[in-house]
This record gives sequence, C-alpha cells and structure tokens, in this order.
Amino acid sequence: MIRRLFKPAAIVAFLAIVIVTGYLTRERWQVLLHPETRAADPVEADESPVSSSKIVVGEQAQLNLGLKAKALKPQTYWKTIQVPGMVVDRPGQSDRGVVALATGVVSRVYHFPGDTVRPGEALFNVKLLSESLHLTQTELFKATQEITLAQAQRNRLASIGSGGIPESRIIEVDNQIKRLEVAVKAYRQELQNRGIASHLIDEISQGTFVNEVTVTAPAISGERLSELDPEVTTNSDPTTTFEVQELKVDLGQQVQAGQLLCLLSSHQRLAIEGQAFRDETPLLERSVRESWPVEVDFREETTDWGELKQEFRIRQLANTIDPVNRTFAFRMPLENQSRVIDDEGRRQTLWRFRPGQKVLILVRVEKLENVYVVPSDAVATEGPESFVFTQNVNTFERKPVRILLRDRQRIVLANDGTLIPGTYVVQSAAEQLNRMVKSGANSGIPKGYHIHADGSLHKNEDEGK
Repeated sequence: MIRRLFKPAAIVAFLAIVIVTGYLTRERWQVLLHPETRAADPVEADESPVSSSKIVVGEQAQLNLGLKAKALKPQTYWKTIQVPGMVVDRPGQSDRGVVALATGVVSRVYHFPGDTVRPGEALFNVKLLSESLHLTQTELFKATQEITLAQAQRNRLASIGSGGIPESRIIEVDNQIKRLEVAVKAYRQELQNRGIASHLIDEISQGTFVNEVTVTAPAISGERLSELDPEVTTNSDPTTTFEVQELKVDLGQQVQAGQLLCLLSSHQRLAIEGQAFRDETPLLERSVRESWPVEVDFREETTDWGELKQEFRIRQLANTIDPVNRTFAFRMPLENQSRVIDDEGRRQTLWRFRPGQKVLILVRVEKLENVYVVPSDAVATEGPESFVFTQNVNTFERKPVRILLRDRQRIVLANDGTLIPGTYVVQSAAEQLNRMVKSGANSGIPKGYHIHADGSLHKNEDEGK
C-alpha cells in the first residue's frame, strides 16, 4: 500500500522540481527558443560606452547640421535695456531744396527722380524773364564802359599837366571813377547772388548779356558734423553724390525767384533716433555722463556690406516729452555706406541704411564680469532647464547651464564651475542635438564602428571582410 502511494508522490515531486528549475533558468533556455532576443554582443575592449547624455554624430551629419565648436572664455558683458529706434534724416544734412534764383521759364530738365547727381552738376536751365536782372546786366555794362571813359579822361588830364587845368578837375574825375567802381561791384554781387557764374559776369561787363542760367546741385560742405556730433569730422569721399528725390516743376513752367524746383537727398549723414520712456531717463543720462558706447541692432539677417566699424554714443537728449506717446527722443549720428551702380550711363546710388528703417538700441546699464557669452542657438531649453553641448571629436555631451541674460542674438551663462574655461562648446543647432538625445537617435555606437578614448569614431578594421 505504501509503495503504491510513494510512486505517484515521487512523480509529482519530480515534476515540481523540473518546473521550478525551468522557471529559474528561463533566461537561458528562452534564448535557445528565440535567438533574436539574445543580448547584444559586448562592447569591444577599446570601445567606450556612451551615456544617455551623450550622442555620437558622424562627420557627414556634423556638416549637414553645420556644427562648429568654440572654446569658452570668461569675459565681461554689459547688461542692457532695449529701446526701439529708427533711422532718420539728419536735419540740415540729408535733404536739400533747390530754388530758382530769378524769375524765368524752365527750358530744360537734366535729371529726374532716382537719378544721381554730383555737386556742381547741372539740374535745370531757366530762361530769364526778370526785368530787374536784365536791367542789372545793362547797368553793369554801362558802368564798366563809363569807367573806361573816365579812366581815359583822367589820363588825358594828367598828360596836360597841373599848370593847364585846375587840380579840382582831376579830383572830380577820380571821384567819379570810384563811384562807378562801387556800382560795378554792387551789380556783380547781385548777378552772382542770382546764380550767374563769374566768367559770365565778366562777359556781361563786356556786352554779352545772359538770357538763360543753369541751376546746379549745391556743394557738399566738409565742415564738422554740426552740434549733433561736434567731435567728429566728416570723412566723406569728395565724389559724394545727391539723389533727385522729387521734381517740383515741369518743363516750360514759369517760376518765380525763390520757388522750389526740386528736392535732393544725400543719405551719407543720417541719425538714429530712439524713443525712451520717462522712467528710463536716469539710465540714459548715466550713459551720457559715463560716455558709454551704445549698441545698435539693425536687424540685418544677412549682408554683404561687411562689418560696420562705427561707435555709437548718445549725442542729444530731448528735453520735452511727447504728450501722446509719453516718450522722449534721443539721437546718435550715423555715417552711411553707399555703392554707385552705372546702368548704361545712368548712375544710381544704393545705401546700406535708409530713413524709416527700424532698429533696436541697446543701452548699457550694468557690467557683468567673468561670464560666458554664446550665440542664442548654442543653448537648448527643456522646461526650466537649459543645456549646451560640448564636443570631443565625434562625441557630443549635454551639459546643464544657468542662464543669466538672454537677447535675440546672445545668451549669457554663469561661470559656476559646470563648464571650465577652454571647453569646446557647439555654437549652433543645440535644439536639434537635444532632440536627438531625447529620442535616442545615434545615442549608442553605430554598428561596425568603435570609439577611441579621445572620443573619435572609427570603423572596425575587420568590417566588410
């Protein structure tokens, strides 16, 4: 009886042992049943495992992303306030009007809106209708001839000798010559004020009268840049030009003396005008007292004009506040850059900066020392945390950083020991690299490659054999 009961119990115990043993060793025998689930081959001896904060990027991928690293260097950075501004014409320097100096009829127009003219170049021909101008020419000719006659009479009296004629007669002739010379000088000055050239006035005095005058572009003076910038003198090229902005008359139109003929513009000397609020007055006044330079962001994404080598300082603070906007203006001088294009004999001037262009003015308010400054694309943001990526050949590692300041182009990082000076930090595409780290793309060593201790990625020697 006992033997009969022992046999089933032994079988049950044996099956229990087999089941428990199979369960405990399931990881070994499941690999035999499912070969695709077996663990990956171990990393080669010269390979370095890549942590979850690191990513391996090949050479071609780096070129596609445009990755460039730069060594960090502690520096001094100025905290600034942003003030909106605009490029404006400089009063008395940019736009000029050309007027008719005598009554007449426009007989020829040399240039039209958009054309470029140099100082002294002809703009209009005006046929004279002024009776006073014609009378002045006549009087100048008559006075000149009377001087000639009086001089001849004076010489004739002098040849007779003092005994033949009274001395008072010679004195009378001398006084007449002086009166005529004064009159000639006055007539010449009046003609010169009417825009008649000196050589034409000489011809008028000889009897060749002028019936038509040429109105020319005014000269560009080389004096200092007015009260707006008294310490800087102009370095403009002598060939600086005007642009015809607007014509005010038509061909054949009668004009009066002093009537506006056209408007000329020269954008060589402009100004930057900012609009600040009343509570920002102490900051701007301090900038003026300390002679701190001001940064201007012209919002130029790409430009082939080159670097603008000009230092900006506030030269004028308005003493009145706009009653509508509750802001006050301040100005800085701006020296423009230009190019002249010759299109089939027609010159056109292209300017880098134009009146009406919006700018952003950065006024210094506080100095930050011993900080890191990187481009805005060098920092990736994920919630409350921010990261930069350090580069070691093909290996990029994500490092947390603390942001002190941020603007449209730059980010200021704290030098708190997280990054040591000289560390190479990627200057762009930080957001793309951060997405690759989060998704795990290429976060391990690619198949058939290995990583050396210096972080470089190399292909296995036996790969492809």
